[in-house]
Order: sequence, then structure tokens, then C-alpha cells
Amino acid sequence: MTTTIVIIIAIVIILALGVYAGRLLYMLKQQTHRHTAARNKRTHSITESIVVIAKAMEQQQCDLSEGTIRIVHLLNALPLESPPNFAKKFPNIHTLFAQVNGFAILEERNKLPKPEKRRQDLAREEIEAEYETKVVAELPDIKAYCQSIA
Repeated sequence: MTTTIVIIIAIVIILALGVYAGRLLYMLKQQTHRHTAARNKRTHSITESIVVIAKAMEQQQCDLSEGTIRIVHLLNALPLESPPNFAKKFPNIHTLFAQVNGFAILEERNKLPKPEKRRQDLAREEIEAEYETKVVAELPDIKAYCQSIA
């Protein structure tokens, strides 16, 4: 009699643990699905922004240096599990980015005296002129890459 009660209690405990484990697995599956959906949405949003900026750069509606800075930051923000080396994939954009990234922007730029602003503007324009054709030539590759992962 006591053996039967112990066996019944053991079966009830095993069933309860099985139901609990099943529930945890179901919740984990839902969480993984939500995480993947959020990552895909973020990837789509970022790649869409990159394509818009690249088109604006091609149509000369956006400064080359500003567009380059934005694109490089957005590429680095892509939530990819194994991102490629973007500096090797798009070398001209990254080279231009490296050269113009040190210039003052926003509030820092407003605090600069006018001669220093002009000096930075001239230096930036020279760098942009040097890389313009190379960077514009890379923009279709960037757009194609973004469309392939979106």
C-alpha cells in the first residue's frame, strides 16, 4: 500500500516537472522568435536608412563626408551574427570616414572661431574632392549589399 502511494506521488511529481519543462521550452521558443523578429526588423530599418543615404549621396543631396559618416556608423550598428569586415568590403568609404571623422561637428563646430571653421571646411572639401569618384562608385555595392541582407 505504501509502495503504491510512493509510486503515485513519484509519477505525479515527474508529470508536474515534465509539464513545467515543456512550458519553459515553449516560453524559450517564443522569446527566441520575438528576438529574431526584432533583430530582423532592426536590420531592415538600418539597411533601408543606408540605401536612402546612398541614394542621396549619388544625387548630391547629401554631403559626401556626412553621408559617409552616417553610413559607416549604420553599417557598424547592423545586428549581424557574423558581420563582414566592412573596411575591406568598402575601403574607399572607410578611408574617407577615417579622414573626416576627426573634424568638429554640431556644438563643437559652433564653438570654433570662424578662421578654424573655414580651415576645416577647406580641408574637408579637399578630402571629399579626392575621394568623390571612388566613394560614389562604391555606393551601388553598398546598396546591393544592404538589399541582400534586408
